[in-house]
Amino acid sequence: MGMNWVYWSRLYDSKFQAGCLVRRIENDGWLFGVEMPREVEVYRSRKGKYGVRYMP
Repeated sequence: MGMNWVYWSRLYDSKFQAGCLVRRIENDGWLFGVEMPREVEVYRSRKGKYGVRYMP
């Protein structure tokens, strides 16, 4: 099985905002139901915005 990132639908103007979402995901696993994602990270889109992606 390859590594399949799941992309959060929203993009943010700053890396800080995206980082806040990452911390929320890490702290509030209930957003995902029972399973916590194995990995969560901030990435930069081609247009220079920041997004969050995670690996279930």
